[in-house]
Amino acid sequence: MELKTIYEDNDVLVTDKPAGIVVFPPVFVKATADKEEKTLIDYLLEKHSDLKNTGEKPRYGIVHRLDKDTSGILLIAKNNKTLELLQKQFKKREVKKKYLALVIGNLKSNEGKIETLIGRNPKDGKKQKVYLPYEPKTEGKREAITEYKVIERFLDKNGENFTLLEITPKTGRKHQIRTHLAYIGHPIVGDKSYGFKNQSCPKELNRHFLHASYLKIKLVTGETKEFKSKLLEDLKKVLYKYGYQNRNL
Repeated sequence: MELKTIYEDNDVLVTDKPAGIVVFPPVFVKATADKEEKTLIDYLLEKHSDLKNTGEKPRYGIVHRLDKDTSGILLIAKNNKTLELLQKQFKKREVKKKYLALVIGNLKSNEGKIETLIGRNPKDGKKQKVYLPYEPKTEGKREAITEYKVIERFLDKNGENFTLLEITPKTGRKHQIRTHLAYIGHPIVGDKSYGFKNQSCPKELNRHFLHASYLKIKLVTGETKEFKSKLLEDLKKVLYKYGYQNRNL
């Protein structure tokens, strides 16, 4: 697999992650397990073997994470000094990230904010769940804040409503965007884990419609950089099918 490089210098590598690939393998893998599928870090190490000197196995210099079927901007540190600096910015919420998501339904407001706690779903350990502060058993649950803005609304030939959103997560919890959008009743199109039963999905789409499109961060040099990633073709085709004319996304 040939990974697209958005930006690279002596300290960082910014790659355009394709959909359908895990970023790095789980920390604990059963000895009896079959051979694991190749991950993004495997491909990166083939070309950048020095990443083994950054961070710890299995994630090495990867600063943050994207779900398997989420595409877009992924930031990798090429040395420990850079890794520490970038991780601190994520922890302090100094990094600005934006995603594009197509969701089920027609949102009432053109913009909004979702503020909850998020933690593991007790009924399914692979999923996350929204908790409210006044609920019982919220110990250990973490604050999650997601802002959204409507870009375009669609009505397909079957009378189904869809909304294209620009998402700005203020925190970085696991599955945060997917969990929050499902919580407000507008799950991401194609999301098999958080979507509704028998949820509508364009036949052209084989994954959830979520793309990391923008990231702004300060590098170890002190320079602030902005990175952008355009929608991949599978996502563009869905929007064009609904008559969307803006080709700049």
